[in-house]
Amino acid sequence: MTQLGAIPVAATLGFLYVSDAFVGELDAILAFFKSATSVPHWTGSVGVGVCATGTEYLEEPALAVMLGEFPLADFSMLPLARIPRDIGDQATDAYFAVVHGDPMNSRIQELIEGLSEHVASGFVVGGLSSSRGENAQISDGVVRGGLSGVLFSDRVKLATRLTQGISPLGPRHRITTANKNIIGSLDNRPALDVMKEEIGETLAGDLQRAAGYIYVGLPVRGSDTGDYLVRNILGVDPQNHLVAIGEHVEAGNDLLFCRRDQQTAEDDLLRMLAAIQTQLNAPIRGGVYYSCLGRGQHMFGAPNREMGLIRDTLGDFPLVGFFANGEISYNRLYGYTGVLTLFG
Repeated sequence: MTQLGAIPVAATLGFLYVSDAFVGELDAILAFFKSATSVPHWTGSVGVGVCATGTEYLEEPALAVMLGEFPLADFSMLPLARIPRDIGDQATDAYFAVVHGDPMNSRIQELIEGLSEHVASGFVVGGLSSSRGENAQISDGVVRGGLSGVLFSDRVKLATRLTQGISPLGPRHRITTANKNIIGSLDNRPALDVMKEEIGETLAGDLQRAAGYIYVGLPVRGSDTGDYLVRNILGVDPQNHLVAIGEHVEAGNDLLFCRRDQQTAEDDLLRMLAAIQTQLNAPIRGGVYYSCLGRGQHMFGAPNREMGLIRDTLGDFPLVGFFANGEISYNRLYGYTGVLTLFG
């Protein structure tokens, strides 16, 4: 409790992120914080790592806690929704949602889309729990199996942005033949031939090495910011010139080949931070950050680099979050991204 500091008298909402080493004690941990702080409402998740202002705790025991002073009339808890109809009318008067989800729920994308349709801004942000054991989320109590979180009114000042961490290698290509997740041709040419041209001779000659750097991006229809869903390249068939990716696609869809490396990730994060600072247009009182479990030191090359860039750019404000098994922004589930939401 000494690390938590003085408990604000007006605190009404707690954000609690717990590394998966503590998942078995999550009920007891939540009960302790409720008792010790008298804060009535709590939200959060389990992750393989958690983060706080300027610091990352990846694959080690840690807790991250932030207390928010939101008027009770300006937020409500979203109870656990396992199927889209569970959302019902609960979000009808809400403007914005911060949520946590169970990656084992096969309908999680439908749940995200359904909630997005209910909130006035259309924006849902958050992350899916990540764990080497059991998954769990917090919505006043410990919950599992669906989507839960907090609904905010339009009186809460906030801003949110997404950082992709990758950059396109070339232009968009039209998928001309495909079967589920296997792409036969792009722009009426063999898919593997197009891929080799884009990634260059060095990586084309060593496709196993390319697997750690090269991904595909599937453009998000209707996005006014050029967003795309990043998916892994699962394998190639040199004999038939096929490319298999981690998503079902159809002929007529667009696709880009993308590169992911430390410099690209840093450049895009800094671009996002500059944009969100302008968007909020108010002093930052606190924030939540959801980063892919493949980011952090794995992507940025050193411990605390990702969170350090946020602190150095925006200042030393309260920030908590976790390393997720999928990140949520607007009405979609992303991968390899960071989603930052600031409260003013």
